[in-house]
Amino acid sequence: MPGVYNSMVTRSDVSTLIPEEDAREILSILPQTSAALALCRTIRMSTKVRTQPVLQALPVAYWVNGDTGLKQTTDMLWGGVSMTAEELAVIVPIPEAVIDDAGYPIMSEIRPFLAAAIGQKLDAAVLASVERPPTWPEGLIPAATAAGNVHLASATPDEGGFANDLDLTMQLVEDDGYDVSGIAAKRRVKGLLRRSRDTTGQRLLDVQQSSIEGSPISYVPAGSFPAAADAIVGDFSLAVVGVRQDITYKLLDQAVITDDTGAVILNLAQQDAVAMRVVARFGYSVAAPISRREPGETGTAFPFAVTTNA
Repeated sequence: MPGVYNSMVTRSDVSTLIPEEDAREILSILPQTSAALALCRTIRMSTKVRTQPVLQALPVAYWVNGDTGLKQTTDMLWGGVSMTAEELAVIVPIPEAVIDDAGYPIMSEIRPFLAAAIGQKLDAAVLASVERPPTWPEGLIPAATAAGNVHLASATPDEGGFANDLDLTMQLVEDDGYDVSGIAAKRRVKGLLRRSRDTTGQRLLDVQQSSIEGSPISYVPAGSFPAAADAIVGDFSLAVVGVRQDITYKLLDQAVITDDTGAVILNLAQQDAVAMRVVARFGYSVAAPISRREPGETGTAFPFAVTTNA
C-alpha cells in the first residue's frame, strides 16, 4: 500500500470548530479502546526482542508394580517464543492560523482519536493479521482457522441463537485443553445477543452484551475483523501484547515533512504550521503450550477458536 505523506488538517476540516457569530456545541464520538489491550496479557518490554518460555512436553506419572516395583522417570520440555517490538506512528500537520482561529482546543480534541487509531491498527494486526509486522506471528483469527478451530454460526432462535453459537465455539477451545477467558467480537454481535432466546421465546438470563458464561466481551472497531468472522474466543492470557513504548505525543514546529522520495511536502517553520507526532511501540506473541486434550481430538491444539458467518 503506498504511503500517505501529504494529509493535513485544513481550515475546512475544522470549520465546525471555528466560531461564527453565535456559540455552537461540539459533540464528538468517544474513541473506542483496543480489544487486544483489554483482553490479552500485557507485559512491559525492556528490550526490542523478548523471549518467554512455553511448556512443550507434559510430565507423565506411572503406577508402581507392587511393593518393590521400580519407579519410572519422566521429563518436561520448554521452548522459547520470541516477541519483537514494532513501531506505530502518525503525524498530523495543522496550520497555525487554523489553530488560532478555532474556538476549541483542537490539539486536545485530536489526541484521543489518535490513540483510538493506534488501538484499531493494533487490534487489526493482533486479531486478524491485517498489516501485521513481518516479525509478528499470525493473528489469532487466521491462526485459529489454520488449527481447524472454526464454528459456523447456524443456531436457530429456539436453539439459543448466537449465544449458543458462542457456546459451541468455546467448546472447541475447551476440547483442545484450554479455558476461555474472553471474547473479542464485532459490534453486530450486540444485536445477535439481544435476540438470543430460549425455546419459549424468553431472553436468556445468563447472556449479556458485556459477557457470556462469565467471559467478558470486548467489541472491536470496524475494520479490525475479516468479513467472515464475528467473534474470536479463547484463553487471552496466552496472547501477549508487549509494550515497549507507551503512546507518546510530540508537537513539532521546526520540522520538515517529506514523502518516501525525499520531496518536501511541508516545511513547518516556513509555512507557519505545527504537527502532532504520535508514536507507540508494541510486540505480540501467542503461546500454545501443550495441553491434555479430550480423547479423539485431532489437528493442532490451539487456545483460540473463531465464530464465522460464512
